Amino acid sequence: MTIAQGILMEFEQETETTRRVLDRIPPEKYGWKPHAKSFSLGQLAMHMIQSFEIESEAANQDVYEFHQLPDLAPRNPQELIAAYEKSTAKVKEIIGKIDDARMMSTWTGMFQGKAIMSVPRVAFIRMAILNHHYHHRGQLTVYLRLLDVPVPHIYGPSADDNPFFASTAAH
Repeated sequence: MTIAQGILMEFEQETETTRRVLDRIPPEKYGWKPHAKSFSLGQLAMHMIQSFEIESEAANQDVYEFHQLPDLAPRNPQELIAAYEKSTAKVKEIIGKIDDARMMSTWTGMFQGKAIMSVPRVAFIRMAILNHHYHHRGQLTVYLRLLDVPVPHIYGPSADDNPFFASTAAH
């Protein structure tokens, strides 16, 4: 198994889990924020989605200049899911083509012309595409809980959704 195949196996499993979270987001709450400094629910979901595509494109370069992402929010669930499917497909396409030697080569991230990190490409992919994804998915589940929306199971049952005992699962 190549490094890319291992990463994509994990990515595939995690994107299925994230899809359950995205499916629970009530469109009438896209503009809701838990705090004035926070992203809105819709912005947070779109930030996570946009990040996949941008970070996979960044991982395919040897040097990447970071820039601020626009704060977009979806207009409806169809737009949200279409963006998610497009961005996850992009990750699979780009990461799937990176061989092991290139995975281990140095990747450099720049900000305003200054190097802020130089790491093996695989470390950047893990940090930016996988860990960043988990971080924002976790935030989304907190938003759902605060809005009293049933939280789907992630790595095991949630208080609302138990895949092991379907009769107790709330949807």
